[in-house]
Amino acid sequence: MGTAAFDEIMGAADRDGARPELADLCRWLDETPSDELRRRQRSAEVTFRQLGITFAVYGESEASERIIPFDIVPRVFLADEWARLSEGLVQRVEAINAFLVDIYGERRILKEGVLPADLILGNPQFRPEIAGIRPPHDVWAHICGIDLVRTGPDQFYVLEDNARTPSGVSYMLENREAMVRLCPELFAKFRVAAVDSYPDMLLETMKSVAPRGSGQHPNCVLLTPGHYNSAYYEHSFLADSMGIELVEAADLVVDDDLVYMRTIAGRVKVDVIYRRVDDDFLDPLVFRPESLLGVPGLIAAYAAGNVAIINAPGNGIADDKAIYSYMPEIVRFYSGGEAKLPIVETWRCREPEALRYVLDHLDELVVKLVDGSGGYGMLVGPTASKAEIERFRAALVAEPHRYIAQPTLALSTVPTLVEQGVAPRHVDFRPFVLSGARGVQVVPGGLTRVALREGSLVVNSSQGGGTKDSFVLMPGAPTMSQSAGTQTMGGMTQTLGGQG
Repeated sequence: MGTAAFDEIMGAADRDGARPELADLCRWLDETPSDELRRRQRSAEVTFRQLGITFAVYGESEASERIIPFDIVPRVFLADEWARLSEGLVQRVEAINAFLVDIYGERRILKEGVLPADLILGNPQFRPEIAGIRPPHDVWAHICGIDLVRTGPDQFYVLEDNARTPSGVSYMLENREAMVRLCPELFAKFRVAAVDSYPDMLLETMKSVAPRGSGQHPNCVLLTPGHYNSAYYEHSFLADSMGIELVEAADLVVDDDLVYMRTIAGRVKVDVIYRRVDDDFLDPLVFRPESLLGVPGLIAAYAAGNVAIINAPGNGIADDKAIYSYMPEIVRFYSGGEAKLPIVETWRCREPEALRYVLDHLDELVVKLVDGSGGYGMLVGPTASKAEIERFRAALVAEPHRYIAQPTLALSTVPTLVEQGVAPRHVDFRPFVLSGARGVQVVPGGLTRVALREGSLVVNSSQGGGTKDSFVLMPGAPTMSQSAGTQTMGGMTQTLGGQG
């Protein structure tokens, strides 16, 4: 399957030479010795380790804290490709927000029979405790990570939606910092859209949804479960980059439906909370009573309209992979038009006919838990053992409603530095979309994840995947010198130059 995949630099398998727009990148690869590429890549990874950019691997006794492998060869999106993707992403996130407003409010989509009611009301990710609450400015999905895959020059598909607490943006930013420092010549060859103003964009989004009456300078904090969480580096990185306080549950208190932060100078009112704590643990008075990670009374303060919570509680229903299978209908229902970004063909195993098909074709399909993440609870049929297939067969028969299945796609590849040299490896992509009171913005970049093992389609870091920088090209010829300067797009800027 790897040989048949579309390569984003070289083009189709039968093509002789690089895609014309990316010939400079191909020449850079040809002219830069492998030893030099490895030196730069090692330099980046040493920096990541020094900074503490690690993730936790749960359930393993050795090397539980690891860096995510970084690849020095960037992934590139042409300006027109990005324009099309951005339109589709804005449409999709607007539909997700409208869907969340509706199902926790009037539920028109259920009343009109577009979705089966039990798929929502019986879903463990649906939070009836939130029903009827209107978040400030009616924004529910403030930060979305929409996972995309590519199979051809113009074939992009949404693989899944991440509307709860999407992670990975710190890797997007640190990867760019490393590339600007180690490969400045690439920024002379290409006009690359900037990403390093993301923290400013995020802070402005947070401030824009502060409750009315918060004043001109709403107080924003980032709520983390603590340093044992796998994404703790990202939590501290973002809080520091935005200049806001990183807090844990013990730092916050609710009094008379107002949230306060404890400081050495006394209590300080909090207006906006970017929470990286799952719903289950957010408020022990409403969700899990044994939770020590949440803030008692937080949901009452939220219901009273006195604090904005980003992302809004209850968003997990939009992540559900069974809901994903209805996204074309959801987009059509709320936008009145067809989805600009298609989904991957999906069989809902809760439906008897679909289950029969999946059971008959397990060796050809990818099977996923509807609420799974991180590459866990997934079967990749073509590479699975007979024993793995039979285990999944038993699980599907026992609890079919917990699974969906999809065809095994020939994911696009990007040249990647591996032990043998530069070779194609499969990739996916997570762009980040911000929604605030002033509308929806797509960050011109994102997190490219790469499956480092030959032939593998599993890109998750917990399953051995790595990351690449993602270049979004701006229209026009390069204008930057190799030594220094800035580039700007959509209000985001990056500084070029520095030592290699």
